[in-house]
Order: sequence, then structure tokens, then C-alpha cells
Amino acid sequence: MSTSPLNAVELTVNGVNYPVAIETSRNLSGVLRSEVGLTGTKEGCDDCECGACMVLLDGQPINSCSYLAVQAQGREITTIEGLADGDDLHPLQRNILSLGGVQCGFCTPGMLMSATALLERNPSPTEEEIKIGLSGNLCRCTGYAKILDSVAATAVEIS
Repeated sequence: MSTSPLNAVELTVNGVNYPVAIETSRNLSGVLRSEVGLTGTKEGCDDCECGACMVLLDGQPINSCSYLAVQAQGREITTIEGLADGDDLHPLQRNILSLGGVQCGFCTPGMLMSATALLERNPSPTEEEIKIGLSGNLCRCTGYAKILDSVAATAVEIS
């Protein structure tokens, strides 16, 4: 069985450059988890349905399960690990914890990445705009109410 040739790629993740040698067909979520060692980005459906793999690429949310890692060279990737400032949690992270927006936690990284992109675009979203901003993320545990409350509270806090 032959393998594809490896490509030398440098990925900029959370402001740090990571040189990796990867096959052209590797998706970004797998490379972030395996080669870069950042496991906050979850691998859920592997089919762009659940949003657990959501990261920001140049500030825009993408499903990293369907994005080829080689395409991310020269772009800024932000993962859930990049939201906190050292030991200081991002306001979204603090609010989702304090307001009970986490149950199993599997969807949380993707939700937070989508919410971060939303609040960057629109620091004062309506409830409907929050729902639309998170529409690419599925949660099986929370019923969404506490997640929506967390994003709304963060909007008030940062605006």
C-alpha cells in the first residue's frame, strides 16, 4: 500500500508557527489534534454537520473537518485554546461556565468559536442573530437556552 507524499507546511495557530509534514489529503482538524497537539477542536461527524470542529480561519468560522490543512498555510488559525489570555479565560468562556451553558462539553469549543466570530462581526446581536450565528453547531445536551444566555451576557459585557 503506497502513501501520499508528505508536504512541508507551516501553520500559524493561535499566533504560533507550527512546521508540519502532512499528506495533502489531511483535514485541518486531524492535523491540529495529531501534529500540532491541540485537542480542544473536536472531531464529531467528520461531515460538516455538527460544528464540533469549528475553528476561526482569518477570523471566519470554518468546519475544520472539511478544510484541507495544506490550504491553511499562510492563514491565521484560532482554536479554542487561543481564546484565553494565559490563565484569564475569554469572557465567552467565563460566561458559558458561570451561566451553565456546558453539560457534556463536546460541542462547547465549536460553539465558542462560532460565538466569537459572531461577536467580532456584531458586538450587540439580537437573540435571533445569536441563533443564526450558532446555527452551524449542534448540541445534544443543553437545549441551547443557557448557551444563548451566555453569548447574550458576553455581548452586554463587551459592548
